[in-house]
Amino acid sequence: MATATYPPPPPYYKLYKDYLQDPKSAPEPPPPIEGTYICYGGNYTTDDILPSLEDQGVRQLYPKGPNIDFKKELRSLNRELQLHILELADILVERPSQYARRVEDISLIFKNLHHLLNSLRPHQARATLIHILELQIQRRKQAVEDIKRRREEAQRLLKESIGTLEDTGASFVLK
Repeated sequence: MATATYPPPPPYYKLYKDYLQDPKSAPEPPPPIEGTYICYGGNYTTDDILPSLEDQGVRQLYPKGPNIDFKKELRSLNRELQLHILELADILVERPSQYARRVEDISLIFKNLHHLLNSLRPHQARATLIHILELQIQRRKQAVEDIKRRREEAQRLLKESIGTLEDTGASFVLK
């Protein structure tokens, strides 16, 4: 039985046979997907929203609401994580069979930290974009200043050259 290294192209390649002569003969691309869709067995959505911890079935350890002090809450969760890790170390030494509850608590704290950090991603992206745009503006201003400086230098050299030519008595005509 013979096998091919690559599978044959899908049959819709025939729709593009006249593309070189008439580019408009090709079918239009499909419209963008909106809403939810299934890909490789997983449900996905085109909405860029971060699901709440409750939607994921996780208990939220920091206060709810739009006015969260991220810095304070991240520090608080970090301290709590350190405390739970130390308690886990103590339990592993003294009562090794009772470690599961501490591991679950640590997992809960990590999930809350991760969710808090993910909710800061839009702010991070916005700040990064602002920084990039400011750098571009700065580079363009420097380029304009460099062009102005070179233009002034060229004008100065041209005036010096004309002055030198006039001093030597040479005459020329600019066309």
